[in-house]
Amino acid sequence: MTRRELLKLGAMAGVSTLVGRVADAADPASFIAEKTRSIARAERPLRILILGGTGFTGPHQVRYALARGHTVTLFNRGRHTKDIPPGVEELIGDRDTGDLKALAGREWDACIDNPTSLPFWVRDAGKVLAGKVRHYVFISTVSAYADTSRPGMDETAPLAKYTGTDAMAETRATMQANLGLYGPLKAACEAEAEKQFPGITTIIRPTLIVGPGDETDRFTYWPVRVARGGEVLAPPAADPLQIIDARDLAEWTIRMTEQRAIGIFNAAGPAHELHFDAMLPGVKATMTSDATFTFTEAKFLEQQGVAMWSDLPAWVPGVGEMAGFARVSHARARQAGLTFRSLAATAADTLGWFNAQPGARRAKLRAGISPERETAALKAWHARVG
Repeated sequence: MTRRELLKLGAMAGVSTLVGRVADAADPASFIAEKTRSIARAERPLRILILGGTGFTGPHQVRYALARGHTVTLFNRGRHTKDIPPGVEELIGDRDTGDLKALAGREWDACIDNPTSLPFWVRDAGKVLAGKVRHYVFISTVSAYADTSRPGMDETAPLAKYTGTDAMAETRATMQANLGLYGPLKAACEAEAEKQFPGITTIIRPTLIVGPGDETDRFTYWPVRVARGGEVLAPPAADPLQIIDARDLAEWTIRMTEQRAIGIFNAAGPAHELHFDAMLPGVKATMTSDATFTFTEAKFLEQQGVAMWSDLPAWVPGVGEMAGFARVSHARARQAGLTFRSLAATAADTLGWFNAQPGARRAKLRAGISPERETAALKAWHARVG
C-alpha cells in the first residue's frame, strides 16, 4: 500500500463525519467512572458554540464543558436530539445547503468546529460568525501534512496542496468519490479558517482518534482480537503507532478554549513513542487472555496481501515514505497542557464499550484481518521461519 492509498483509508473516518453519526457511536453510558470522576470548575464560564457535537469527540466535549461550568450550544442537522444532555441548546441548520440562519444575530465566546472537511463550510461559518465569536477552534488532522517520511515533524512542516479546480466547489459527493482529497482539503480548510477568523484561530491536528465510541474499529480491533486469545498476527515489533483517546482530545480542546490558546498544535499521543511490542502486551495486561503475539516483517505481510492500516489497524511501516507518520512531534501540544490517560484505560474502556454493543454490531469488526486470513498468514510465516 502506498502513502496515497493509506491517506485514502485514513480519510474514510473523516469523511464519515460529513455523512452523520451512526447510532450509539459515542454513548459511553456504561462507563460510570468517566461520569462520576471529579472535574474542577473553570475559573470563568464561557458561552461555547460547537459545530456538530453529536459525533465521536463532540459528546465528550459537551460533557466536559458542562462539568467545567460552561454554557454549550450545538449547531447541527438535529438528527440526534435525544442524545443531547439536558441544559444544552441545539440550533438546527444544514451547512451543506448554506442554511446557517439559526446562528445569525447570536454571540459566543468561542466556536469549536469539529466535523468540517470542506472549505466552503468554513467560509460560510466565517460569514455568519464574523465579529460574533472571540475564538475559533478548528479540528484538523495530521493527514494535512504533505510529507510523512521525516520523523519528528512539527507544526511548521509543509501541508498537502489542493490541486483541483476549485476547493470551494468540493462537496460531500466529490470527497466520497475521491478520498485522496481529504488531506489537501483539510489543509485548505485551515487556510480558510485563518482567513475568516484572523488572529483568533486555533488549529488542532489529531492523529488516530480512538477509544469508546469509535465506530471505525481502527484501534478497537486490537483489544477485541487480544481478548479472543490464541496466536495473534502482529506487524514488526519495533514499528511505532500514535493514537489519542477521544476523551483526552475533547477535554484538552475545551481547556484550550478556556485559555484562548491561539496557534497550531499536533494532538498526537501517547506521551512517549509507542511500539507494537509494547502496545499489544499492554492491551493484554488489561484482561484475562491466553493471547500470544507473532511479530512479522513488513515485506512478508505485503507478500501475503496483508494491508497496513486496514488489515492490521493503526499500523504503518516505520521506514521509508511513512517513517514519520507515527512519529509526529507533540511537544508544542504537551507544553499547552495536552495530557494522556493510560493505554490500559483506553484499551479496557474500548473493549467494555464494544462488548456492550448489540450482537449484530459485535458480529463483524469494521477493521482488521479476518480469522481465516490471519490463520493462513500465520501458517505461511511459520513455514518461512521454520
